[in-house]
Amino acid sequence: MIKKLFPYLNFDGNGREAAYFYTEVLGGELVSLMTFGDANEEDVEGMPDEAKNLVMNAQIDLKNGDMLMISDVVPSLGMSEFKQGNNISVTLFLDDIEEARAVFNKLAEGGNIVMKLQETFWTPLYGSLTDKFGIDWQISVEPKTN
Repeated sequence: MIKKLFPYLNFDGNGREAAYFYTEVLGGELVSLMTFGDANEEDVEGMPDEAKNLVMNAQIDLKNGDMLMISDVVPSLGMSEFKQGNNISVTLFLDDIEEARAVFNKLAEGGNIVMKLQETFWTPLYGSLTDKFGIDWQISVEPKTN
C-alpha cells in the first residue's frame, strides 16, 4: 500500500538555501536536514570533500500533512547530472517490500534504472529510475518502527 507520494526537488549546491526558503514561503517546518558528510562513510564512498556540506536529504512538513523533500545533486556519487528545469522527481513510500519491488519493476519497463533496489541506512529498500515517459521516480519502503 502506498503510504506517501510527494515531490523531491534536486539542486546544484544550493539545497540548504532552498530548504530554508521553501520552509518560510510555504509556512512549513524543516524537520530534518542531513548533509552528505553526516552519512555513514561506507554509504558515500569516494565522496569529494566539497560535497560534505551539501544537502543529502531535507524534509519540510507542511501544515496540511503534505511533505516536500530536497537534496543537492552529486554526480560523483552515482547520481544523475543536475539539469535545471528537470530537477524534480516523484517519491513513493510504500509499507511492503514486495509491493515496492513490483511498482519499481513496472515503472522501470522501457525506462532506465538509476539506482537498483537495495537496502540503505535509511530504509530496508530504495531505488530510483526514469520511466519510459522521462519521469524520475524514487521508490522507498517505510522503515518499521517499534
